[in-house]
Amino acid sequence: MNLPFAEPYKIKMVESLHRSSREERERWIREAKYNLFNLRSSQVFIDLLTDSGTGAMSDKQWSEMMLGDESYAGASSYFKLKEAINDITGFPHFLPTHQGRAAENVLFSVMVKEGDIVPGNAHFDTTKGHIEFRRAHAVDCTIDEAYDISLDHPFKGNVDLEKLERVLLGNPRERIPMIILTVTCNTSGGQPVSLRNIREVKAMADRFGIPLIFDAARFAENAWFIRKREEEFADWSIRDIVREMFRHGDAMTMSSKKDAIVNMGGFIGIRDIDLYRRASTYNILFEGYVTYGGMSGRDMNALARGLYEGTEYDYLEARVGQVARLGKKLRDHGVPVQYPFGGHAIFVDARRFLTRVPQEEYIAQKLAVELFLEGGVRGVEIGTLLADRDPATGKDRFPPLELVRLTIPRRVYTDNHMDYVAAALCNVWDRRDSITRGFRILYEAPILRHFTVELEPAG
Repeated sequence: MNLPFAEPYKIKMVESLHRSSREERERWIREAKYNLFNLRSSQVFIDLLTDSGTGAMSDKQWSEMMLGDESYAGASSYFKLKEAINDITGFPHFLPTHQGRAAENVLFSVMVKEGDIVPGNAHFDTTKGHIEFRRAHAVDCTIDEAYDISLDHPFKGNVDLEKLERVLLGNPRERIPMIILTVTCNTSGGQPVSLRNIREVKAMADRFGIPLIFDAARFAENAWFIRKREEEFADWSIRDIVREMFRHGDAMTMSSKKDAIVNMGGFIGIRDIDLYRRASTYNILFEGYVTYGGMSGRDMNALARGLYEGTEYDYLEARVGQVARLGKKLRDHGVPVQYPFGGHAIFVDARRFLTRVPQEEYIAQKLAVELFLEGGVRGVEIGTLLADRDPATGKDRFPPLELVRLTIPRRVYTDNHMDYVAAALCNVWDRRDSITRGFRILYEAPILRHFTVELEPAG
């Protein structure tokens, strides 16, 4: 008999979860103004809102926490993290920040100005937010295949080189401060970018004299997909693939709360000393001194260890495999999900799911709320609410996909939890024709509205 797959870790501590009633959940979501971000964590049974900072740290990471050096300047924890970042990514200079959006804030303060054009592959929400906050424009150059959820394409995060070239040819060079490559591409469904595409984008960037910047929150998962799906790298180690990926970048921003499996932290990796020095000024202004930024010494230690654990093949096989398990159960029941399955989440196509709800009534948000009502499972909308309003017209931007993201925290839930999530969503699927109306907005912030929006049922 062949031995079945088993997770490469064992559980040392558990946390109790509350099984709520349907009546409780109806009251809670109404009090939360139908915004899942407003729910208390104690009101959620299985929390798939995000994989950012929600993973379970290892015994070795907790041990490193006790060794943290909290010196204001020149702490040993800084040098431990510097060595790990250089070893894993190859970037010789780095600035610690408290999380990924802080890294974007620092780097973009140096590089992005009003009127700029920033092309990339489906920018993440905070990335787009930081660009538009500076009155610049994010241009999506993702391949069209990314928006056909049923198409079996191995690298739906890839940049369409023709789209990118049109942007580069159609705008003055001084208006394009960078090209952003998000690995994996969250907004298109946690989809990977091939190393071939990375090389091609870098060649085009060099031809036009434009820096290539990685949004690298899930770089290790991207490397795992490259090894699995790109024949040239089938025998490479994950860390060798990672170094080859980043060899083509001029800088990177990192939300360490994802693939480095820590609860808080981020950094900027930089190749050029001049860019490092200019960014250092903003890091000191916004985050803290250059040897701690927005991080404590104990968090830097845990991050240094997490970079190594997050790039282990056995860990990635278990992590990506659990996501695929959930996806397969949903797909087998007929639920429309982004395929192939992504690295950190399953993305459900809300427009194909709730065909009777108008798009202007925020279909994906409606589906996410229905899933919470059904089983106490909290997902997140990746659709019109997240897309925000067009800065020029003030009207809703309707994205090509209306998605609900079911994001799996690292090393937290068992396969039984995934089976529960699948059953809850399949129950909603079976009663989908009875759901005909969505929501309308009572209050929204001028940017990144989905975090704090207040809604009421439409009609």
